[in-house]
Amino acid sequence: MKTRRGSPALPLLLMLLPLPGGSKSGYKPVIIVHGLFDGPKQFMMLTEFIQKAHSGTKVVPISLFDNCASLKPMWKQVQGFRSRINSIMNMYPDGVHLLCFSQGGLVCRAVLSTTPHHNVHTFISLSSPLAGQYGDTDIKYLWWIFHGCLKKEVFHVCYNKLGQKVSICDYWNDPHHRSSYLKSNAFLPLLNGEKPHSNMTAWRDNFLRIKKLVLIGGPDDGVITPWQSSHFGFYDSNERVVEMRNQTFYKNDTFGLKTLEARGDVSVCVQPGVKHTSWHSNFTVFRNCMEKWLT
Repeated sequence: MKTRRGSPALPLLLMLLPLPGGSKSGYKPVIIVHGLFDGPKQFMMLTEFIQKAHSGTKVVPISLFDNCASLKPMWKQVQGFRSRINSIMNMYPDGVHLLCFSQGGLVCRAVLSTTPHHNVHTFISLSSPLAGQYGDTDIKYLWWIFHGCLKKEVFHVCYNKLGQKVSICDYWNDPHHRSSYLKSNAFLPLLNGEKPHSNMTAWRDNFLRIKKLVLIGGPDDGVITPWQSSHFGFYDSNERVVEMRNQTFYKNDTFGLKTLEARGDVSVCVQPGVKHTSWHSNFTVFRNCMEKWLT
């Protein structure tokens, strides 16, 4: 989630676009998916970090549902990003890495779960509300999107057919209205396996094709609420944070998270002192949390 807007200049895009025939650098290509109110321009510095650390790496920040279009329904975005990501994966049969920021982390989770035979090696979720969002933020998204609604009122807006056409409503997780969340939210409860559906086994198998899951977040984020959602933690009905291993979706292994950790393939990186809009331009975050996984 971020407020700066824009799109990269054409020469930069031409430099970053993949070329057919596989990677020549020995490093797997890195596909980047942006967050709310973002676009590829915000990832120029992160692209530089990656290419300086791993010379020759092909980095592809996807320009799709940029800026205000990022408010489109999540399943619509998943469909579009899945098509674009598949076309890139097909160029690199040896595998790719997927680096996804904020709302983009949920888009990527859904792409992985709904894509059979994908070849994503490492999935890096950079400050993403993986277990949902509940609360206003330092940047006052609720005020802007929901016209001044308090967090305790947002469920009235989100948990209906009209609300589900706004991306943030698709992962709005009100702990005080659990039954309405499960009944009316058509995205996150399905993705988490909190609402049983016929594709659960297939989605779980697809998600488990990744070799490494990297979860990055921190207490000074100011946007992801609670910030532990970036590590699959979330509020209970008393707004006390329940960490990942005590979440029902983890205990029941509904989408493969427990299996991934049992395999030793979950890395959790907590980085204090980083504001939400700075995760992808902070070299310390890149060095401590990302660099070693992007090989």
